[in-house]
Amino acid sequence: GEIVVRTVEHLLAALACSGVDDARIEINGPEVPLLDGSALLWVEAIQEVGVVVGDKGDKEDKEAIPNSQFPIPNSQFPIPNSQFPNNQQPTTNNQQPIWIYQGDAFVAALPATSIRFTYGIDFDLPAIGNQWYSWTPAQESFAEVIAPARTFGLVHQIEGLRKAGLIKGGSLENALVCGEQGWLNPPLRFSNEPVRHKLLDLVGDLSLLGKFPVAHFLAYKASHNLHIQLAQRLAQQMAHC
Repeated sequence: GEIVVRTVEHLLAALACSGVDDARIEINGPEVPLLDGSALLWVEAIQEVGVVVGDKGDKEDKEAIPNSQFPIPNSQFPIPNSQFPNNQQPTTNNQQPIWIYQGDAFVAALPATSIRFTYGIDFDLPAIGNQWYSWTPAQESFAEVIAPARTFGLVHQIEGLRKAGLIKGGSLENALVCGEQGWLNPPLRFSNEPVRHKLLDLVGDLSLLGKFPVAHFLAYKASHNLHIQLAQRLAQQMAHC
């Protein structure tokens, strides 16, 4: 039958932004472990064991390259003109704007000369409010400014998710929880940690493309569903390049 694995986006983002495009992942349940709710522990684990650079099908014979020697300083996202192997380079430029809407939420891929992600969120809760964050992988380290951002939830949503059989591994140790009076488990790692985490989710969802088009990815109040719709549209566009 069909196999479904949930909460894969943090691991996928860590793999993509560490230059890994071929990995065997073994899991004994329907959800990838949340760990601390971010992608940081995945990034650190990849850095610790090193990354094998070689032809597909021949990796068992290659020696792992530790992070100190791997040409991805601070686990930066693969970018054009870097010293990446060809299979790690972003694919062709996104030539036409793509917009996906749902109410006042949207996600888009706009023509650009370099990869950039911009995300906005807006919550009624004062502790979150309206936040925006923009990340240019060529200028800032994924490991430092995106990977540490933890997932977050709202107090009134938690019980419903648990009753649905989701977030079984969730706790105040691996997710920020916000209520009317503020955060239940401070401190935050960044003042705008929630929007940084949403950007992390977008990176993980778009990593399903295998290669990232050079584009400005713009999102506002978007969901995983909108992210995936954008990935599907991009995949169609890339297939005709």
